[in-house]
Amino acid sequence: MTDKTDYTPPAVWTWDTESGGKFASINRPIAGPTHDKELPVGKHPLQLYSLATPNGVKVTVLLEELLAAGHSGAEYDAWIINIGEGAQFGSGFVGANPNSKIPALMDHSGDSPQRVFESGAIMLHLAEKFGAFLPSDPSDRTEAMSWLFWQMGSAPYLGGGFGHFYAYAPEKFEYPINRFAMETKRQLDVLDRQLDGKDWLAGEYSIADMAIWAWYGQLVLGRLYSAAEFLDVASYKNVVRWAEAIDARPAVTRGRMVNRAFGDDLSMQLRERHDASDFETKTQDKLEENAS
Repeated sequence: MTDKTDYTPPAVWTWDTESGGKFASINRPIAGPTHDKELPVGKHPLQLYSLATPNGVKVTVLLEELLAAGHSGAEYDAWIINIGEGAQFGSGFVGANPNSKIPALMDHSGDSPQRVFESGAIMLHLAEKFGAFLPSDPSDRTEAMSWLFWQMGSAPYLGGGFGHFYAYAPEKFEYPINRFAMETKRQLDVLDRQLDGKDWLAGEYSIADMAIWAWYGQLVLGRLYSAAEFLDVASYKNVVRWAEAIDARPAVTRGRMVNRAFGDDLSMQLRERHDASDFETKTQDKLEENAS
């Protein structure tokens, strides 16, 4: 890998839509909608608009864990937002999340609809709403909150930093890959040390574990960026053990399936979810089989 050294930043930056690489179309330097499109609303009070990226998976895992724990009020409709086609810039979605990023939640259970955006805020809203997956012990609760916000602050280095330059940038450059690989490995070491001798990050299984697993757990399980060997993830034995334990939970498997529209395994794609029975009848493999 070699770095180009002939680039000099201009006095004033301008947006070059041709230089953004594979996912250039999902971002732009201004906010607000590009087109009018209302969001669909299903039968449940909780309406999720998302995609099965790590940030989306966090929330669907939590919703499925809540249902598995007996919280029937956590039933939800999950609508897919195709960010590659710019659906996040529709007027309805911008109304739910002015930052135009998935996921976004509309909670219709109160007197008026409540929007919740940012995945960590959605998880905290749901955990507090149902009194679940946040430790009751004050010290453990504070620890869980610290790890939840650690994830929110750290994941951009993994996703927007390492993942972008290692897997998605139109050209490979040694400096940014080394810079973000170093930070990603430091974060994995932080987790590995915290999980030494512990099953969970903060006393009991919580939203902190779910949020961090969606990024770092899936990374060490080989599901992100095809980078497991490059980052030597097997050396983080405590993280791998913890990731495998979470991955074995049935609710986590279901959560991974929701709003998933990519990957070779069509049985793992439930592009929309409106009822628990959809996992048995409406995965993409079954829909295509019935259509043929």
